[in-house]
Amino acid sequence: MRNLRAAGLAAAVAVVGGWAGPARADVKLPAIFGDHMVLQRSLPLNVWGWAEPGEDVTVKFHGQTRTTKGGGDGKWSVVLEPVAAGGPFEMVVSGKNTVTFNDVLVGEVWVCSGQSNMQWSVAGSTDADLEIAAAKFPNIRLISVPQVGTQEPQKDFKGQWKVCSPETVGPFSAVGYFFGRQLYETLGVPVGLINDAWGGSACEAWVPREKLAADPKYKDLLASWEEREKGYEAAKKAYEDAKAQAKAEGKPGPKPQDDPDGLMKGNHRPGNIFNGVLLPTIGYGIKGAIWYQGESNAGRAYQYRDLFPLMIQAWRELWGQGNFPFYWVQLADFLPEKPEPGDSSWAELREAQTMTIRRLPNTGEAVIIDLGEAKDIHPKNKLDVAQRLARWALARDYGVNIPYQSPTYKAMEKHDGKVVLTFDHVAGGFAPFDVAEPRGFAIAGADKKFVWAQAKIVGPDKIEVWSDKVSQPESVRYAWADNPVCNLYSGVGLPLTPFRTDDWPGVTANATR
Repeated sequence: MRNLRAAGLAAAVAVVGGWAGPARADVKLPAIFGDHMVLQRSLPLNVWGWAEPGEDVTVKFHGQTRTTKGGGDGKWSVVLEPVAAGGPFEMVVSGKNTVTFNDVLVGEVWVCSGQSNMQWSVAGSTDADLEIAAAKFPNIRLISVPQVGTQEPQKDFKGQWKVCSPETVGPFSAVGYFFGRQLYETLGVPVGLINDAWGGSACEAWVPREKLAADPKYKDLLASWEEREKGYEAAKKAYEDAKAQAKAEGKPGPKPQDDPDGLMKGNHRPGNIFNGVLLPTIGYGIKGAIWYQGESNAGRAYQYRDLFPLMIQAWRELWGQGNFPFYWVQLADFLPEKPEPGDSSWAELREAQTMTIRRLPNTGEAVIIDLGEAKDIHPKNKLDVAQRLARWALARDYGVNIPYQSPTYKAMEKHDGKVVLTFDHVAGGFAPFDVAEPRGFAIAGADKKFVWAQAKIVGPDKIEVWSDKVSQPESVRYAWADNPVCNLYSGVGLPLTPFRTDDWPGVTANATR
C-alpha cells in the first residue's frame, strides 16, 4: 500500500509539474494540512509542501520523524507510517522555520463532492435550526475548498479545518455533514470531511482534460469547447488591440465586452474543477468519496455511462490508494408528473449511474427516487439522503451488519402474457408504500408503446406485471420518468432502484456535446 500511495502521489505531482514557481525560503504546507485536521487512520500518510531547494525538512508526528530535502523546484514530501484513531496530537514541520499544527486528530476522512445538491448547506435543509443547534461534535472536522475553475493545475487553496459546532456547521454541505455525523455516532472515531462540491457543475469539469482527449468518445465534446475557447481568445485579442489603439490615439477606449470568463472559468469547461478544486487535495489520505451530481449531464445520459466511471478511475489512479470506496446519490424525482409512460433523460441518467456499480469495484448508489420535490431541484431533506449513503460505508467499509443496497432488477420471465420479475437485495421482502398494490410499472410489446401495468408481489423477491392492453409483453419499466409515481421498498425501507428490462435506444443516445 505504501508503494502504491507513493506512486499515486508522484503521479499527482507530475500532473502539476508547473506548481512551484519561485523558490520559497520558508517551509510551507498546503491548506489541506492545518490545525484541527483529521488524518486518515490505518493508512500510510503523505505529507508534502515547499521549501528552499536543497533545504533539510523534518516532519515529526506521533513519535515518528521523517527527514527529506526540498527538490529543485522546492517541493518536498514524506510518508508516515499508519496511525490508529485518536488524538489530539501535534505535527511539527521544520526547516529554516518551524510550522506546528495543533489539535490534530486521526480517524476517518471522506471527500464530499458533486454539484449543488452536495453543496447544499445545513442552513438550507430541513429543520436547519434544530440541526445547527445540536451540531456539537468537536471530533468532527470540516474543511471546504473554494470554487476555482481553471485549466492551470493548482497547488493550493484558501481554506482551513474547522471544529464542527453550531457556529461552523451552517454553511457546510448538509449531505456531507449528516453522512459524517452518522459515521461518527456509529464508529466513535474522529471524522474529517472535505467539501469540494460546486453547484451546477458538469462531470467533465471534474476529469483531467488529457483523460478526455485520449478517448474518441469525447471528441465532439472537446471540439465544442475548443471552438468556444478560440472565440474567447479572438474576442479578447480584438478588445485589447482596440484598447491599445484608442490609447495611442488619445481616444476613449472601447466599452468592455461581456466578460466570457464566466464560461472559461466556470464549472462546465472540461478539466476546470479538477485543476482548480480537486487537485490541491489529491494525495491527502482519505477513506473514500461520496458524490451527488448528474443533473447537469442528464441531457447526455448515455455519454455519462462512460464519463462517470472515467472520472472515478482518474481520481483513484492519481490518489494512489487503489479502488477506494466511491458512493453516489442517484438523481431524485423532479419536474411535473406525466400522465402516461414515456421517455425521460433523467431516467436514462439514473440508469447510467446504476450501471457504474457493475463497471467499477467498490462503488455504490443511494437511491432517493422518493425524496425529491417536483417544483425544486434541491430537495431539502438531506438527512435521509446522507443516511442511505452512510449505510453503504458502514456495511461495506466498517463491518456494520446492516442492509445497505436498494433492491435491484435481476431477471425476467414471460409466460401467459405476463412478466415475472426477479430482484436482488430485497431485504425483508417487498413493502409497498401507502397502498397495497405496487405502482410505477409500465409494459410494452414489440411496438415499444408503453402503457401503465398492473403488478402483484408473488414472492419475497418476485413481482408479476401485466396489462390487458399488451398481450405479448417485451419490456417492463419501473419508475422510468423524471418524476415517477412509484411505491416499492424493501422491508427495511430502501426504495426499489428504477430500471428497465429493454435496451431500446433512449432520447439521449446520440447526445455527445
